[in-house]
Amino acid sequence: MSELLGEFSRKLDAKGRLSLPADFRKELSDNLRMTLSLDGTCLYIFETEDFNKWVDSLFEARGGFNVGDSNMVRLKLKLNSRASKCEVDNAGRINISPSLRETVGFDKDVVIVGNGDHIEIWDEERWNQFLLDTDLTALCM
Repeated sequence: MSELLGEFSRKLDAKGRLSLPADFRKELSDNLRMTLSLDGTCLYIFETEDFNKWVDSLFEARGGFNVGDSNMVRLKLKLNSRASKCEVDNAGRINISPSLRETVGFDKDVVIVGNGDHIEIWDEERWNQFLLDTDLTALCM
C-alpha cells in the first residue's frame, strides 16, 4: 500500500491527459484502477489491490457482501462498472475519457490530491469550494 499525500494543481491537455506528480508515480505500481467517487464529485485512482479492499470495506460496513441480496449484487455491479484500468504513459500521464470528464465536470484546471491509499482528482473550483466548506477546527472539539 502506498502513502499518497499532498495537493497538486494541474491542467488537462486537449486530449484529456493529466500529468501525475513525480512523487506519486514513484509510489504507484503499473496496476491501477480509476473510478468515480461514490458521490460522483471526483475521480479516485487506486492500485488494484487497494481498489478491491475499498470495495470490500464498503460491504463489510453493511455486514459483508451477500450474493443472495439482489441490492448488494446491483451495488457491486455498479461499483465495478464505474472502474477501469488506468495506464500511466512514458511521460507520466494518465488519460481521462471524455465521458468521465463530463461526469465530474472537468474542464481544464484540476487538483490532484493524495488521500493515503488513493489519489483523488477534483475540478479545481469544486476542490476550492470543498476546502471553504470543510472546517478542520471541528476535529479540535
